Amino acid sequence: MQKYFIEARQLLALAIPVILAQVAQTAMGFVDTVMAGGYSATDMAAVAIGTSIWLPAILFGHGLLLALTPVVAQLNGSGRRERIAHQIRQGFWLAGTVSVLIMVVLWNAGYIISSMDNIDPLLAEKAVGYLRALLWGAPGYLFFQVARNQCEGLAKTKPGMVMGFIGLLVNIPVNYIFIYGHFGMPELGGVGCGVATAAVFWVMFLCMISYVRKARSMRDIRSPAGFNAPDWKVVTRLIQLGLPIALALFFEVTLFAVVALLVSPLGIVDVAGHQIALNFSSLMFVIPLSVAAAVTIRVGFRLGQGSTLDAQIAARTGIMVGICMAMCTALFTVMLREHIALLYNDNPAVVALAAHLMLLAAVYQISDSVQVIGSGVLRGYKDTRSIFFITFIAYWVLGLPSGYVLALTDLVVDRMGPAGFWMGFIIGLTSAAIMMMLRMRWLQRQPSMAILQRAAR
Repeated sequence: MQKYFIEARQLLALAIPVILAQVAQTAMGFVDTVMAGGYSATDMAAVAIGTSIWLPAILFGHGLLLALTPVVAQLNGSGRRERIAHQIRQGFWLAGTVSVLIMVVLWNAGYIISSMDNIDPLLAEKAVGYLRALLWGAPGYLFFQVARNQCEGLAKTKPGMVMGFIGLLVNIPVNYIFIYGHFGMPELGGVGCGVATAAVFWVMFLCMISYVRKARSMRDIRSPAGFNAPDWKVVTRLIQLGLPIALALFFEVTLFAVVALLVSPLGIVDVAGHQIALNFSSLMFVIPLSVAAAVTIRVGFRLGQGSTLDAQIAARTGIMVGICMAMCTALFTVMLREHIALLYNDNPAVVALAAHLMLLAAVYQISDSVQVIGSGVLRGYKDTRSIFFITFIAYWVLGLPSGYVLALTDLVVDRMGPAGFWMGFIIGLTSAAIMMMLRMRWLQRQPSMAILQRAAR
């Protein structure tokens, strides 16, 4: 039992800085929305539309690079630190290539925006301008993620937290300058948010790379000076590990976007109630997501040390810590749901619906926690392909269709409206949690040699 307590302490020491880094990143989005809203409602809407296209695109690249964390953790645990620098250099090549593809997609996002029903031409123009400004930050964001994954793979999660808060502090004045046109800069409105955010991503990357180069604990992980050509064997392996994670993230983000589109014809009250509950739920999701990142590091490190038993303890501890935290957040949500809804809106109908949906959000918080931490465990074991299949089946085969049937048809029960989609979320997330646990159990029952060989690939 003592082993589990020691593991939980180490896990939380890694997870808490990640939670704070995620909070800083969420706050950046909040600041953008508020400051653009202060300029005009059209600019705020343009930032919201642009963000809904930017997020799936950049999270795809982000997911691809998440493969670096277990790779670095495993090399660190096995005492092969001299190989880490080469992996990181190839990570930069991968990030550079993917960022070019993302930039091309975002540059042409006008076609997606103009295809939206009854969109105001000025709003569409501002959304396209926002994305075309923001896309120059894509390489900075992905390069930052490579350096951050290097640190996190080495069990150093505090630098990512510090850079997140530096980004937040820089974002506010730079937003002010470009949105309102101060210090000789043009007045760009919502487009200025894109310029500011792109600049902030580069600032975060430069600060992180400066830390990595100067940190004493990483002096032995230095790439030799000069040009390093791409090692396609390593890049291909990173893609094989990262692509299922990227697709799983993409499926998750697009699921919520599709549900938002399906809810939109139901009326203002339904849309507002749904958005409030979803926004609060996504804030709570930061906690298990951060525990999942810490579990990936611990499992990868233990497998690098050659101990499948310690990796199992790390995995089980992560799940238990996640369940305890989810029970606390669920209780918090149930008790304060009406007060939370009132922070967003004072319309009684909207507050009543949001509070009802938050009750359903509280129900799925435990299964959401188990599935995301289970995904972190599987990443640590480098079993990423199963994450893709589980996510796709749980969300798109089970969750969305069942939510659609309950929300918009009378096939099973009378139409439930937005609550039907939330029942679909419960079905999808619970299915994902069960499948993740079954896969984890199956993996852990394999012969130790087979587990370690998979981890060393």
